[in-house]
Amino acid sequence: MRDLAFTTLSAAATGVLGTPEPLAKVRLGRAIAAMWRGGSIGDVGSASAPNRPARPARPALRLPRDLPKRKISRDSTGRIALLHALAHIELNAIDLAWDMIARFAGADLPRAFFDDWVGVAVEESGHFALLDQRLAALGAEYLPAHDGLWAAAEATAHDLLARLAVVPLVLEARGLDVTPAMISRLRAVDDAPSADILEIIYRDEIGHVAVGKRWFDHVVAIRGLQPVATWQDLVRRYFKGGVKPPFNIAAREAAGFSAAFYGPLGDEFLARKAS
Repeated sequence: MRDLAFTTLSAAATGVLGTPEPLAKVRLGRAIAAMWRGGSIGDVGSASAPNRPARPARPALRLPRDLPKRKISRDSTGRIALLHALAHIELNAIDLAWDMIARFAGADLPRAFFDDWVGVAVEESGHFALLDQRLAALGAEYLPAHDGLWAAAEATAHDLLARLAVVPLVLEARGLDVTPAMISRLRAVDDAPSADILEIIYRDEIGHVAVGKRWFDHVVAIRGLQPVATWQDLVRRYFKGGVKPPFNIAAREAAGFSAAFYGPLGDEFLARKAS
């Protein structure tokens, strides 16, 4: 198997990023995680992360406004569009976790950092696989998708702290805000299999936000910075969409992410919208 050629974790991570076919990416990542945890890959090493992950010819990447509507109803069309959008988010999340490992392998971080992000990558792979299976059960093929998530990776590629501020603590935290309502709407139309998958994703994502917050705090402390002001400054600079209320405060607090960070930016978002 391809993963046997990898002698460092960072090189293995670039191998995942260079794998275009989603299920092959999932299989390779799981094998690498097992080798890392079992000691067959012992060193983090240093490898150059690609600017973008490899992608298959499908799905075609389009502007968000050109995508199918994601209305949840008893008709499967809107639910398929929603599940496909979520699958594409999880595919990006797999690559974001491996990119975190490859891109910042030389940042003088403890092994626990890499253990955490390998764990995140494995869970994101599981999420994608579940959604892929559900789409197949609904008789669905890939629909066009947008590529907005990778823009955040490109904007923060130069700085670990910026990456931690934006990807887990804005993008993944946003998932905590919106997923419970999607679960409720799916259950209301008797799509329990899809709702059950989103329940798994929701529980895991609380842990992913916690991982991001833990390592954001670690890097902030090393640099001698003030956590709240630093996070807010980085988000204002590197995330153009704004931090949108309402917030799932209970889930965010379960992840160790207090409203002192995001509350003022939520107020700014609402003020801009009202002006």
